[in-house]
Parts: sequence; structure tokens; C-alpha cells
Amino acid sequence: MFAAVFVALWVAHTIGDHWVQSSAQSAAKGKPGWSGRLADTRHVLSLTLTKGVLLTLTALVLDLHLTVLGLTVGLALDAASHWWADRRSTLAWLAKTLHRSEFYNLGSAAHPAHPTTAEGRPAAHLGTGAYALDQSFHVLFLFFAALIIAAL
Repeated sequence: MFAAVFVALWVAHTIGDHWVQSSAQSAAKGKPGWSGRLADTRHVLSLTLTKGVLLTLTALVLDLHLTVLGLTVGLALDAASHWWADRRSTLAWLAKTLHRSEFYNLGSAAHPAHPTTAEGRPAAHLGTGAYALDQSFHVLFLFFAALIIAAL
């Protein structure tokens, strides 16, 4: 059951974080104050709904016996951790605390070896260290959520 729940959560996460999240939510969720908090909350609500839908589909097709308690606790932990990390300053603080700021800044103009064009301006690239740390943080909590959902 753990494997099926984890895969469903991971697939739903990638869909919810990249396809369901609006551009406005993505742009605003890291802003200070209530506008950022509300954008992050709207994102996490739609993300959690996406996870609920895919978990329900998985449970129905595979005849998994998931409990309301397991789903509530697992999805709440996942939602809270996702909201925390997506405020951006929080994850930057964690990276700094764990001495990972150089990797966090990889691919951005803040990194000492950032990619530049021939004119010396920041160059386009695929991804950043901040994005990689963000996604790995989320996957860690998907793991914990799947354990909880499968165990309760």
C-alpha cells in the first residue's frame, strides 16, 4: 500500500505543483505579508485537492483500504510542509542553516559562477539549486505522508 500511495502522491505533486498552480500563485506565494500567505494557501489547497483526487482514484482502482485518519494526518502534514517551504524565505533559511546556500543559489545571479551570456548578463537555463532543494524537500514529506497514510 505504501508504494501505491507514494506514487499517487508523487504524480499528484508534480501535476499540482506545475500544471494546477497558477502563474499568479507561483509569482506571489513567496512575497512577504498577507498577499504572499494567501497565494501560498490557494496553491496548497489546489495541490492538496489534486492529491486527494489521485489518491481516491488509486484507492478505488487498486482496492486500497485507506482510513480517514490516515488521509487527514498524512495530507495535513504534507500540506503544512509544502506551505512552509513555498514561502521561499523559509527554505532559503534552511539551506543557509545547513550550509547549502551555494547550492541554493546555483543557476541564479546570486551564485558566484552563475551562467552568463557573452554580454555578461544572466543566461537562461533549466532549473536552479533553489528549485532542486524545494522539490527534494517536498518529496521527503511525500514519503512521510505516504508512510502515515499506509500505516493508519
